Amino acid sequence: MRSVMIALMSCGLASVATMAEARELKTNDRYMCSWGAGTAAKAQELKLAGVSLYAARQKLQTYKFTKPWMRMMAMGITEQTYDSPSRIKPEAIRQGFYEDCVRYKLARR
Repeated sequence: MRSVMIALMSCGLASVATMAEARELKTNDRYMCSWGAGTAAKAQELKLAGVSLYAARQKLQTYKFTKPWMRMMAMGITEQTYDSPSRIKPEAIRQGFYEDCVRYKLARR
């Protein structure tokens, strides 16, 4: 009897954990993660090309952003990218940023 209860409880916990991981992100969250990943990749590309942080900031000022929060977010992502000693390729940065962002958004739910 006790082993049956333990088996049922473990199956129940496993199904709850699976449901928590399978939750979908909102479209806005996916867009934000994708946009941030692209921004980080672009910043890494500029950094590896030898463009100074000042010049990268100036370049960001010329971009037209569709949402008010994007400019400051892009500045923060660019500064963090330049502060990092990483020399990883921009595509790897894009992938890692996107995966971490999605993981963060799911964990917040």
